Amino acid sequence: MNFKIGFHVSIAKGIQNSVSNAVEIGCTAFQIFTRSPRGWVERKLVDTEIESFKTNLKKSGIQNNSIAVHMPYLPNLSGPVGEMYKKSLDSFTNELIRCSRLGIEYLVIHLGSHRGKGKENGISQLIKGCEFAMDNYKSKYEKKLNVTILLENSAGQKNSVGSTIEELREILDKLPKKGYGVCLDTCHALASGYDLKSAEACEKFVDKFHNVVGFEVLKFIHLNDSKGDVGSHLDRHEHIGLGKIGIEGFKSILNMNRLRNLPVIMETPVDSVRDNSKNLEVVLKLRN
Repeated sequence: MNFKIGFHVSIAKGIQNSVSNAVEIGCTAFQIFTRSPRGWVERKLVDTEIESFKTNLKKSGIQNNSIAVHMPYLPNLSGPVGEMYKKSLDSFTNELIRCSRLGIEYLVIHLGSHRGKGKENGISQLIKGCEFAMDNYKSKYEKKLNVTILLENSAGQKNSVGSTIEELREILDKLPKKGYGVCLDTCHALASGYDLKSAEACEKFVDKFHNVVGFEVLKFIHLNDSKGDVGSHLDRHEHIGLGKIGIEGFKSILNMNRLRNLPVIMETPVDSVRDNSKNLEVVLKLRN
């Protein structure tokens, strides 16, 4: 199957187990955290664990460019100067190092909140944070950085940065061309105000993305339905086709020639309604 599709999978009992966790549910792409996403303390990755991960990945047949690491939840890269911002940048640097050690090419980052200091201030802090993390990586780790940082569009919550196509372009314009890209989240796009419910609406959105940002920087898609409607600014993921995007919207997204070759990662709920296997089954039926 050439379709690169999968889920955010668990690293319980060791990061090397993420590969088998992905393969067991039929993934040809996957995303992981390298540590617990809900705290600042990070468990050290040992060399044997890293080598096992690489060996398991090679055996799996999953392509390296179909895997991404997601930053933990706590760092705020657009926040004001202070202890939290410093900890966020240190965490960012460490994730770059962990990606590099694992041989993973993509790191997805949430762009954060300006905390009432204004969008321009938030973007400025984000740019400074990216520059710091790159410089800090070079001072801490001797291996050349081969990790692309992917900016994930936000749902447009209060004080958030990066919810519009224009903001993503503004941020990218202030960063080096090499080493940065975009991860497009469908739930966040709808929640921030972009209609994705019909084929016509999806084409309009993708045209705008192409004209403003450009497909050359789009590297991953987070395929999530949305509990909130268009412009709700609610970051609540729903099972594929059961939310406000719906079946028609996802059928259009999944069959667009311009998007077909991109790795697609679902971050859908696992509950009594559906598990990951069922969401994968739905997506495969929608894809021509």
